[in-house]
Amino acid sequence: MTDDALRAELDRIFAARDRDHMAPTIEAFTALLEQHPDDPDVLYELGGAYDTDGQEQRAAGYYRRAMDAGLSGARLRQCYLQFGSTLRNLGRLDESIAMFDEGLERFPPSESLGLFRALTLHASGRPSAALGSVLELVADRFRTDEVLRYEAALRGNAAYLRSLDD
Repeated sequence: MTDDALRAELDRIFAARDRDHMAPTIEAFTALLEQHPDDPDVLYELGGAYDTDGQEQRAAGYYRRAMDAGLSGARLRQCYLQFGSTLRNLGRLDESIAMFDEGLERFPPSESLGLFRALTLHASGRPSAALGSVLELVADRFRTDEVLRYEAALRGNAAYLRSLDD
């Protein structure tokens, strides 16, 4: 199977998934993994299928393997988010924050990584830091007239809130 054909098959399987019944999706991705055991995209998609099925521990292993195998591009950005969220769900909060931080270093424009990092901050008992990071994200990315008018106040409040949990 060519790389393009494999990517098309991954996309087809993903599009056909039923989030309430993930067994067929897991089976389809597992069959592809048997044919392509070191393909980072296959590893990532199988991890995502296990994650959607509520099997976070198993998903985490596939996410790690996908990253170690050289996952790149949009799927790597998505993997940082999903892996970070999975680590949060497993109660591995420091690892989750580190995963989001690493993802944000590689993909600084990603609002979703910043927002999901805030969820981990909240889960780790740092609600002020979580809200502060969301306010900063708003000031950075929502360049509307109203936000610009109050940008200094948003940034000041963000810094203050983050300091409460430091």
